Amino acid sequence: MEIHPIAPEKRQAIELALSRIETDHGVRILFACESGSRGWGFSSPDSDYDARFIYVHPRDWYLTVNERTGPGQPQRDVIELPIDDDLDVSGWDLRKALRLVSKSNPTLSEWLRSPIVYRQDMEITREFVELATANYSPIATWWHYFNMAKGNFRGYLRGERIRTKKYLYVLRPVLACLWIEQENSPPPMAFEILLDKLVPRGALRSAIDELLAKKRISAEVEDGPRIPAISDYLEAELARMETSPPVLGDVEVDQQRLDDFFRGVLR
Repeated sequence: MEIHPIAPEKRQAIELALSRIETDHGVRILFACESGSRGWGFSSPDSDYDARFIYVHPRDWYLTVNERTGPGQPQRDVIELPIDDDLDVSGWDLRKALRLVSKSNPTLSEWLRSPIVYRQDMEITREFVELATANYSPIATWWHYFNMAKGNFRGYLRGERIRTKKYLYVLRPVLACLWIEQENSPPPMAFEILLDKLVPRGALRSAIDELLAKKRISAEVEDGPRIPAISDYLEAELARMETSPPVLGDVEVDQQRLDDFFRGVLR
């Protein structure tokens, strides 16, 4: 079974949507990828397609006395298409994306490491990934994933029947935290890489593999009985993390490097 399935007609629809955005908004799309469950690698047959992109306006758009949306009103830094059936397409302006890079934003980091890329300017993307890696803060990223895991665990994993995907919405950030604790690099987006590195074998891995197999053939709303092996593991890991959070490094942002990259991309 394909772990990161993208139907050919959906890929074509996304590529057409990206081209339409460039024409309608007068922007240039630098990078576009799949986010969400299809990028993570545990989508259901009825999962949405979550296309995300980074775009840039012509140089003069950033150099106006009165912003185009009206005096005193901030220029929009997001483009979002209305959700069409199972197609969700949205993106961030380059300046917004670079501000998020300076804050070591994990969502943006995941986009840049997506296993499904729809479009990219190879040279700009390479430099962007280098910038994101240089500004990666292990401590900020760890706390992001820990709080995500803790919130999802408390919100969705307390009952005797649990929606299948909610287990994965806690497992993924918990494993991301473990990756940060053990590896000198940002955690990958693809769940199978986290899993193979951190849970290679044993009863827990078997339970997760069974869960994944079920998720990939079931509807998004499918639920099932509590899985003790996974629930107990998650509860123990979250308790450990909360009691003894790791001591991790931070990063000093090179603002000049971000500015130089931004100015170099503008035309």
